[in-house]
Amino acid sequence: MLAAEWYLTAHERGNPSTRLDRRHRDGRAWTEGNFVTPLVHGKAYFSALAERVSQMERGDLLLFVDWRGDPDERLTGEPGSEVASLFADAARRGVDVRGLVWRSHWDKLAFSADENRHLGEDVNAAGGECVLDMRVRLGGSHHQKFVVLRHPGRPALDIAFLGGIDLCHSRRDDSSHAGDPQPQTMAKVYGPRPPWHDVQLAITGPAVGDVETVFRERWDDPQALSRSPIRWALDAAHGDRQPRRPLPAQLPDPAPTGPHPVQLLRTYGHRLGGYPFAPRGERSVARAYAKAFGRARHLIYLEDQYLWSAEVCAQLVAALRRAPELRLVAVLPHQPDQDGALSYAPNLVSRARLLDELHAAAPGRVAAYGAENPDGTPVYVHAKVCVVDDQWVTVGSDNFNRRSWTHDSELSAAVAHPEFARDLRQELAREHLGTDADLPLEDHFDAYAASARALACWHRAPAGSPRPPGRLRPLANPEQSRLTRLWADPFYRLVYDPDGRPLDLRLRRTF
Repeated sequence: MLAAEWYLTAHERGNPSTRLDRRHRDGRAWTEGNFVTPLVHGKAYFSALAERVSQMERGDLLLFVDWRGDPDERLTGEPGSEVASLFADAARRGVDVRGLVWRSHWDKLAFSADENRHLGEDVNAAGGECVLDMRVRLGGSHHQKFVVLRHPGRPALDIAFLGGIDLCHSRRDDSSHAGDPQPQTMAKVYGPRPPWHDVQLAITGPAVGDVETVFRERWDDPQALSRSPIRWALDAAHGDRQPRRPLPAQLPDPAPTGPHPVQLLRTYGHRLGGYPFAPRGERSVARAYAKAFGRARHLIYLEDQYLWSAEVCAQLVAALRRAPELRLVAVLPHQPDQDGALSYAPNLVSRARLLDELHAAAPGRVAAYGAENPDGTPVYVHAKVCVVDDQWVTVGSDNFNRRSWTHDSELSAAVAHPEFARDLRQELAREHLGTDADLPLEDHFDAYAASARALACWHRAPAGSPRPPGRLRPLANPEQSRLTRLWADPFYRLVYDPDGRPLDLRLRRTF
């Protein structure tokens, strides 16, 4: 069976304390019989979410987890579709609304402490319960982004959404990449309305129960939401509720709805006090990539916000050396999301080193591109997607860096299904290449290369030349001085890409 060849076993997950695998009576560390729909771009996801939440009734259960939540983000663009309004209206109808939102850092540091707090206040005022969760490693975040909707007596409506899309500004874009009318301030190169490329999954079937279990494990963690006495005092001043009401008993998993096997993959850092459901953390994201890359023979296609770290590079280099026909294509942001000396250089120094090592390990078999919209504005690639040989796909919140593989809280779904994998890769390729034609696996590498060359040549051509249809350009890695590298490299390693593994795993250089 294909899934058994690609997926982790419960033992390979390396976390015997989780309920995630023990809850499966068949002994598998995944579920069969799901139907998974890719929602490419925030506009598609937000529209589907708004429609589903609007259908919820008294007694239903809405669970949401987010890294950033802007209460005024309009999910459909219409007044009344704001995130806070949608969830608060559901709570007022009698829906049991529960939320776990990362407490975040100060807005002055380009984070979202105020927005996340206000989202929780609006939900709580309507009778729901949304808490700010800082149960993370020092300097870490809860980076998961998912929503679960359960309907007692109407299980056919049960659904889970998970992926890379936060419920916040700048995310409501589509394939035209004109950007969200409610933009988030970013680096100047992305303009006043930054184009945004992202992917979420809609999942029905038994895997909904697994996604719900991820929420319940975090919700039921008895430790204080923060270890800081200062935060306790601020919470008291704001009237925030610390005790969490118990969740209702979990419903049976929904019945099978389709042909897709789904395995959930997670990262939890090894933190002081530990998680009851992951005392030494969990690194099944990293372990799943290692297993899938070990089976790769033709193409690793990835879209990601980052491509950093020696640990990530080692996995990819090993795969490329093991399989002489294997090629790697990466679609990444042209530039970091924030300007400034402390953001720009550390964001690029490790990516440049990693790409250099990959090119050296597999000359002519590695290519990295950035995307732009029809007006020539760079598109910020926030998607976290990996497709291996049109057999195995992951979509989730984790990036290709050490932070996401070891330190922060992450959640992704793997789908081992050839038709699903091929269709998602081709859907993304049609957007990037500006074509309606299907792209066979064996032609993918060369088609991206030809399209990017054509667009690069057009940018150098005289004004008035017809623009080619593609959106990709070769990724530039600006030269950085030796002095810049001297300070940016340790800053990147310590602040931007920390290591959340237990000491023994660090010493053994394994996950």
